[in-house]
Amino acid sequence: MGEHQPAVSAELGSGQLSESQGYDLVVQQLIPGYASLARLAVALLAASPRAGEAGAGVLVAGCGTGAELVEARAQRPDWRITAIDPSLAMLEAAQRRLGSEGIRWQQARVEDLEAEACFAGALSVLVLQALPDDGTKLAFLTALARGLQPGGQLVLVDLMAPERSPLQSQVQAAWLGFQRASGLSERQSRQAALTQGLHPIGVSRLTALVNAAGFGDPARIFQALGYEGFLLQRPA
Repeated sequence: MGEHQPAVSAELGSGQLSESQGYDLVVQQLIPGYASLARLAVALLAASPRAGEAGAGVLVAGCGTGAELVEARAQRPDWRITAIDPSLAMLEAAQRRLGSEGIRWQQARVEDLEAEACFAGALSVLVLQALPDDGTKLAFLTALARGLQPGGQLVLVDLMAPERSPLQSQVQAAWLGFQRASGLSERQSRQAALTQGLHPIGVSRLTALVNAAGFGDPARIFQALGYEGFLLQRPA
């Protein structure tokens, strides 16, 4: 996770943290259930018809500091993984964490890949939320669909725009309460890149975009406050 993400510059503790260190610490304090997200995402993809095959090629779009990669190596060491991220700092942090065995590293965006039906499956965690809905989200999703084999699946996790509800203010208050209980101060929360410059959309808009990109309707597989996960498939 991390593709298209703004740089993390939140000060935690007594010193200024690096981009990768700040991201790892802050994301766990911002997102309920984050510790299980990577494990769930990999398990879902590993159970799919295409990526479930031995030696399947899998794309991790926006690999960040490597949370999904750690789980992929643990659950499916046979996968041939391509890990991409436009942030060199994130990519280098993930490389230090995992080494090079079984992983092809590339500093790039999905839209820049010359991939046509190359992958059995893909993971995109906390990437789409950072893209404006001016054609950029659609271009990202279209590139992912194009890179998947027919029948290939994508696990997508993102911050979603809330549905209209009189209870939404309570949900927002609960998110802030979760952050405080996790040890994140209000000032640190405001500074965190994961809360700035984002462009979340609702489920109906997501459905329209993924359909236009070449996927079937999204199936929800995770929800914690405003964060939701979906399983998408390119039609066979």
